[in-house]
Amino acid sequence: MTTGQLAGNIVHFARALRRAGLPVGPAAVVDAIRAVEIAGLKARVDFYWTLHSVFVTRHDHHPIFDQAFRLFWRTRAPFQSETSPEDEDGEDEREEGMPPAARRVAEAMLGATEGAAARRKSEIEIDARLTVSEAEALRRRDFAQMDAAEIARAEREIDSLRLPDDRIPSRRAMAATSGTIDPRRTLRSSLRSGGDMIMLRYRQPRLVQPPIVMLCDISGSMSPYTRILLHFFHALGRQRRVSTFLFGTRLTNVTRQLRHRDVDEALAACSGTVADWSGGTRIASALEDFNRHWSRRVLGQGAIVLLVTDGLERDGIDDLAREMDRLHRSCRRLIWLNPLLGFEGFEAKARGIRAMLPHVDELRSVHSLEAVTDICRALSGDASAVIDPRTWLRAA
Repeated sequence: MTTGQLAGNIVHFARALRRAGLPVGPAAVVDAIRAVEIAGLKARVDFYWTLHSVFVTRHDHHPIFDQAFRLFWRTRAPFQSETSPEDEDGEDEREEGMPPAARRVAEAMLGATEGAAARRKSEIEIDARLTVSEAEALRRRDFAQMDAAEIARAEREIDSLRLPDDRIPSRRAMAATSGTIDPRRTLRSSLRSGGDMIMLRYRQPRLVQPPIVMLCDISGSMSPYTRILLHFFHALGRQRRVSTFLFGTRLTNVTRQLRHRDVDEALAACSGTVADWSGGTRIASALEDFNRHWSRRVLGQGAIVLLVTDGLERDGIDDLAREMDRLHRSCRRLIWLNPLLGFEGFEAKARGIRAMLPHVDELRSVHSLEAVTDICRALSGDASAVIDPRTWLRAA
């Protein structure tokens, strides 16, 4: 029977997962303890997958659980109190040199830096006159470098974003008090008076907001940005007609799943629908599938396509160029959002990137809140200066 230190540590581990955002309740803790009793402790890998089968219910929870398991069960002494001085000192020593993902999990789940931050604040006096404000620093920080608390704040900022009024004239007309004469309405109104009096009727083009089509890469290289980008897509869907497609090794339409009003329900529905999270990527085959089966359905009324990918494609470069050209000719604007532009040393040397650049209207970054805000302004043309994507080819 699982009692004493192991059961207590499972309870503490469940609390750590709950602080990170995983839906772990008391029933799950009881199930986890019972599952460990049945499975036994013959090997560490068996213990890992036993807890994983109980606590992880969505694909995007796996990286968080994996980092938390390695940090928690490797660093904590058996059944130490979560606020014990020994634990805080040990975590403080390990804080330096952690990779961003591990540090983010440690800060969010294990409270690794709370005590250290409080001590530093009392010992060090900082002159903040020449420093950047916290809000401005958050807007410029890369999503992959944010901890869980900062990601939560970023998601709230994204929820408050408002798209500009970028309506365009459609081919359908609407009644107006002046402008072009509408012969049909004019003749129809004259019939009411028997043709004795003809009152001219006018029309003007109807203004509509163009639909937005999202094509988002969810391969392993894009995994640090996937959740925050899905949150961005969900926020856009509350204001505009948005069609969202995710692709890794295959193309999946998640438009219906993202229509849930609650963002957590929407992301959970996407997680249950998509089968190729954080795997490989086949950009050419995914674009071919979209062009063949979906472009005629969703690219009407001057649609704008936002293609979110790092462009790291190795195979099928000729097919990729052909499908990008077809996609570009099927929409009003094709905007490529590449998180790699957030790095200062970015160069268009990869074969996939060089094949895609000639067929896009704009190339923008999507690595931070500032970049996401600029994308919203770019949808109406009111954004920072656009550099011709082909200049990246000449620079390389």
